[in-house]
Amino acid sequence: MSFVPASEASPWLQRWGACAQPGQTALDLACGGGRHSRWMNDLGLHVTAVDRNSDALASLPPGLETLTADLESAPWPLADRTFDWVVVTNYLWRPLFPSLLQAVAPDGYLIYETFAQGQEQLGRPRNPDFLLAPGELLTLCQGKLHVLAYEDGVVNGARMQRVAARRVAVGDKPCPIEHLHIPSTTP
Repeated sequence: MSFVPASEASPWLQRWGACAQPGQTALDLACGGGRHSRWMNDLGLHVTAVDRNSDALASLPPGLETLTADLESAPWPLADRTFDWVVVTNYLWRPLFPSLLQAVAPDGYLIYETFAQGQEQLGRPRNPDFLLAPGELLTLCQGKLHVLAYEDGVVNGARMQRVAARRVAVGDKPCPIEHLHIPSTTP
């Protein structure tokens, strides 16, 4: 079950995207139809959209960098590249975690949200391989990125886990405090 219409950017990404600056780089990993790629492109970001479905990538606006890649059976296609924004929604392939963290540039953000354990009681996905364990996104970031916000709960009928984290560099200029979010969902 998708928790937002397929044509709209995730509210979690929209909340944190308020910190984005035109000209920054963004990676939309496992982008599917590209709703987040389009939204970030409209903000003036230089977007790299990655998915295994070349037909979906072909529908994206001109000017976006697209990369057809099977993220689960081939090597990481973006070695040595970093991005100001690394965005992952509704996708989980744990072997990519180290590469995702390395892809976050200094002062860059990781915006990650996907289904968590408990979703199997509410709908799809039900496979435990595709459901985050409690606190898994926090553990992913621990000691590597500064967690700005985290949620773990039911959102519009789906059990989700979300993190917004930043690679803090010298001279850090944080996102304005009004964009910080205190979770209001219940487990």
